[in-house]
Amino acid sequence: FFFLMIRRPPRSTQSRSSAASDVYKRQTNGLLDRAADFLIDWTKRQDISGLKIEKVQSEGHPPLIFAELNGSDSSLGTVFFYGHYDKQPHMLPWREGLDPVNPVIENGRLYGRGGADDGYAIFATIGAIKACQVQGLPLPRCVILIEGDEESGSVSLAGYVSKLSERIGNPSVIVCLDSNTPEYKGLWLTNSLRGSVPLKFSVEILTEGVHSGDASGIVPSTFRIIRSILNRIDDPETGVVNPIFQVNIPPDKYAAAYETATYLGKKVYDVFPYVEGARPVSYDPLELYLNKTWRPQLSVTGADDLPATATAGNVLRPRTTLKLSLRLPPTLNAEKAAKDLTHLIEKDPPYGAKVTVHEAAFGDGWNAPPLHPSLEEVLNKASEAFYGKKLGYLSSGVSIPFINSLAARYSKAQFIVAGVLGPGANAHGPNESLDLDYTRHLICCMAQMLGSSDTLKAVNPKA
Repeated sequence: FFFLMIRRPPRSTQSRSSAASDVYKRQTNGLLDRAADFLIDWTKRQDISGLKIEKVQSEGHPPLIFAELNGSDSSLGTVFFYGHYDKQPHMLPWREGLDPVNPVIENGRLYGRGGADDGYAIFATIGAIKACQVQGLPLPRCVILIEGDEESGSVSLAGYVSKLSERIGNPSVIVCLDSNTPEYKGLWLTNSLRGSVPLKFSVEILTEGVHSGDASGIVPSTFRIIRSILNRIDDPETGVVNPIFQVNIPPDKYAAAYETATYLGKKVYDVFPYVEGARPVSYDPLELYLNKTWRPQLSVTGADDLPATATAGNVLRPRTTLKLSLRLPPTLNAEKAAKDLTHLIEKDPPYGAKVTVHEAAFGDGWNAPPLHPSLEEVLNKASEAFYGKKLGYLSSGVSIPFINSLAARYSKAQFIVAGVLGPGANAHGPNESLDLDYTRHLICCMAQMLGSSDTLKAVNPKA
């Protein structure tokens, strides 16, 4: 199941839910439905006493898995578990012996697309609940929501949460198992997530391609125009992004970043598969850590209108299209950033070229509030018990699209955002893998939290 290939609809800021619905109806290959059915069937076979689980699906939208478990004591509140079961594309090639859809266990790691991002979430959640029931521990009311749309921007999730709002209730704790760990030692909680603005833009200079020997030097290359436009967004020498996308880093998060970067040292940069002779942009762990967590960064993630080198002729091409991903600081307004980026790209086009932004989308980041001392204590004890190391805090450079919306909707809830995406996990790339021992210990930590009645009463606003 972990490794089913899910086709992703494109994202757009204009009527995103409606557009995704139309694309889902046209392009679905049925694998989302198969995956949801599999998860529901598997969950039912775990014999969780009192658990009710179902597939919820609005017309034209990917299915969502929703489960409820009545608690032993209402004073323990409601714990809301979030995860997703949709996957990124395969990103071929994988190394010999591995395959995105045929799982392989090797050296304690489970290889295959979507195991670590985020196929394990429902298995971990059910495992933690089951562990508490087997031990006869009192449990809070539990709500489980596993979406099938996260990798496409969670465009359907807001509608589902509104539809299910009465059944969800008012969670006192929200657990999201879809984040990172910098190492496979200790429980690490995410205390911030970056936002993002993905978009495409095209540059057109001619109505059709012409002989490069005849036109070069007269007609500007669309590639050169694109280089000029990209320089508006970030410095080509340093990579520093335009000040309009920068923020002041909150003092508490800067202090936490300093502590984490100092602890990790060169682990901040040596986890990536550089080619021989290549190096990071700096060897300062703190600067690199802040770069990937609290500073905007630009990546070119795709291109169209470029022929393969094997078939490319001496042609000055009429058009070039790039796909960009601009990662944003956690506290920056992503909707405004999308508008600012669009304006920056389209304004004053060089040589009067036609410059057009397509499919601009945005997702807000998240800056976590402080954790309740009682909950922090329980999680720290769990980390020490199962990992032999105290609880750590991590600012993450990735985005989880819906966390900020959940935080706004459930403003009194405590958030536990954690995950198994550590060194070598390579989510979104080839050879994705999940560290099995680390994942088992994470399940144990979540079980200890669920079984800590005094703590759950302390963080329940209604207790």
